[in-house]
Parts: sequence; C-alpha cells; structure tokens
Amino acid sequence: MFFDLALIGVAFPTMVETTDKSARHAMTRESATDGRRAIGASDVLRGRDILCFSHDWSGDPLSKTHLMRLLARQNRVLWVNSIGYRTPSVSKQDLGRALRKLRAAVTPLSEPEPNLFVLNPLVVPSYAHPTVTAFNRRFLGYQVRRAMRCLRFRRPINWVFNPAAGMIAGELGESQLIYHCVDEYSAFSGVRARALAAMERQLLRKAALVIVSSERLYETKAQVNPRCVLVRHGVDFHHFRKSLEPTTSISSEIAHLPRPVIGYFGLIASDWVDVRLLLHVAQSFPDASLVMLGKIAMNVDELERLPNVHLLGRKPYETLPNYCKGFDVALIPFPINQATLHSNPLKAREYLAAGLPVVSTAIPEVEALHHCQIGENPESFVREIRRALVDGGPKAWRSDTVRTEGWEARLEEIRRHLADLQ
Repeated sequence: MFFDLALIGVAFPTMVETTDKSARHAMTRESATDGRRAIGASDVLRGRDILCFSHDWSGDPLSKTHLMRLLARQNRVLWVNSIGYRTPSVSKQDLGRALRKLRAAVTPLSEPEPNLFVLNPLVVPSYAHPTVTAFNRRFLGYQVRRAMRCLRFRRPINWVFNPAAGMIAGELGESQLIYHCVDEYSAFSGVRARALAAMERQLLRKAALVIVSSERLYETKAQVNPRCVLVRHGVDFHHFRKSLEPTTSISSEIAHLPRPVIGYFGLIASDWVDVRLLLHVAQSFPDASLVMLGKIAMNVDELERLPNVHLLGRKPYETLPNYCKGFDVALIPFPINQATLHSNPLKAREYLAAGLPVVSTAIPEVEALHHCQIGENPESFVREIRRALVDGGPKAWRSDTVRTEGWEARLEEIRRHLADLQ
C-alpha cells in the first residue's frame, strides 16, 4: 500500500521554476485583498490568488472544473491534483493509478489554461494511520508551498473540494478558507470512513464559509458550521445546447444503432450505477439500444452479454453533444444509498441542456429540478422511459428550462455569499 519513499525524492528537482510565467499573468491586487475593508459582491474573487484542492485536472470536467475555469479569467488559480481519499487496493486499476501519479510527479508545474496552474503532488495514499497522516501533512505542505513560491502566490484563498486536504488547510498562509462540499465522501465505497469524516469535521470547523450542493448536505454540514450555504450545481449550457444545432452531427458510434437509443454518460461504478436496474431496462426494451459512455470501474459482465447494450468507454467532453443528439432519452440509474441521496447529479442539468427527457431513480436533488421523470422501482422506471419516449430526443423547450442555470450564475451566488462575510 505504501510508496517506496525513496521514489518520492524525484518530485523535488524537476519542479520547473515558473516565476517568469507567473509574473506575466499576475493580476493587479486590490487593497481589499487583505480583508481589512468591506467590499461589495462585484469586487469579490477578482485579482486574487486561489488554491484549489480537487480531483485530477485531466479527469472529466466537474463542478470544480467549471468554477475554476471561470475564476481563472480574473484570478490566478493553483489547482492541486487529487491527493486521494480512498485506500488503494492491489488491483490493476489502482496500481496503474499509482504509477501515473509517480510519473506525473516528475513533470513540471503546468499551465493548461491561462492563469490556471496544475500541481501534481505526491502523498502516501492512506489516512487511517497517524504516522502516515503526519508525514502526508508535512510533505504535501512542502510541495504546495514550493509551488506557491514559484508562482509568487500571496495570501491565497484556499478553496477545498477534497476533504483529505483538511490536514493542511489553514497552514498555507491563506487569507480565507472555503470548503466546497459536493458529495458525502465518507459514504463512498473503499474509503476509511471514520478517518475521512474526522478530517472533514476539522475542515468544516476551520472554514470561513462552507458551500454545499444539495439540501441533504446542508442539513448535515450546517450542524458543524453554521456559516453554510446551499449553492446547487450549474450547467455548461451553451456546450450541451449544441446538440440542438443543425451543424452538430450524431456520433458515428451510435448513428446507425437500432432506435430508440437510451443513453447514459458518466462514471460507471458501483456507487453510481445500479446494474440490476439497467439489466431490467435492457431486457424491457429488446429492440432498443442502451448506450453507456464513461470509465468503467465495476463488473459489467452481465450487461456486456446483452446484444442491445453498448458500453463505449469514456469520451472526450467536447463530443458529448454529438452523442446527446443521438439519444432519445437519458438515464440517471443511481442506486439508492447514502452517497447518491446526498448527491446533486451534474448530468441531470447537462441532459436537460441538451434538450433530452431525463428518467432518474428517486434522487432528492433530481426531484427538486421538477423537469425529470422519476422511477421509484424498476417497473416504474421502465414505465417512465416509455412515457419519455413519446416525445423523445433533443427538444429546445426542454433545453430552455435550464437556460438561466449556467455556471456564471452560480459563481455570482458564491460572490454574494462571500461578500456577506466581509
């Protein structure tokens, strides 16, 4: 489970000094950045240095990606790639991830987009043992501080999405600490729930502001920190709206499949996909095509045996409108568990922005949208698919239901909440 600590040394000599580049992109800092005077919402989150502890930048664009891309237009962002929160196994998948992390750690700080810098840190992927946690805290802190010096970051806002980063939160010279919680991480399979929950509680207590993306997360996190606000997910509206444009073609992978096409995109993992439900769907529509896009992180042998199920793997984000254009209905086939009940599926608004009818299991935040059809059990789930197919495929009126829910609007909500703290 532990990395050879001798290998960790390779991370240090290869970090490129990016001082000149950071100087070119340095923002003009207003006198408000020292927090000593009240400022309005229009001034918040402009000309700042921002740390962001999140998932790997190369992963699928999530809420964190969209928000930080917007913030990088008027700020500088140091995105710290995932430090993990699951205990690794000896599986081929986890070993491959460990090797990729080691390779990434010897690469320089990168700037994939203007004013957005990515750091590939190394940590020992375990948080249950106090000695390992203490080592991680010191070593991760060293790596982040060094990157901050290279970039000449000063009194940054620390915007934490990954609760494991709570071990160094407040120790990086931050001017402000934000915990943005979008999942009930301790409910995920494969995590040391007690250790992760303890780190999260510590982070919650330290945070100047806690932002949550679902009502259920608000109910639990506000008990620890009353400075908690609910800001639901937005959507990359104009990107998914492309599925309605005449110039957008249906992906060749699905263009000639038997219709209707029942589609899904996202991670295919046991926490998020109910295989038994999908088997029931595929068997209930033998003449239809069930198309699944996304990284596979679970056993899908039973699905693969069915001739009308098409597992096509992870696709570039840029191509998703091409697939959506070929879907007749889109699914959120989440199992009902503590992880999904606290979630706010990003794909619900993305499907809607693409103009698609959406059928979901009974996830509270999907129900709160009032634009999706809900199946309480496998039989009613299939019934709702049949109903959705009556007016299937991308429709402009459905897309318009989320037109005002773009990420720009969500960021303005966050600005107002931060202004209230001044």
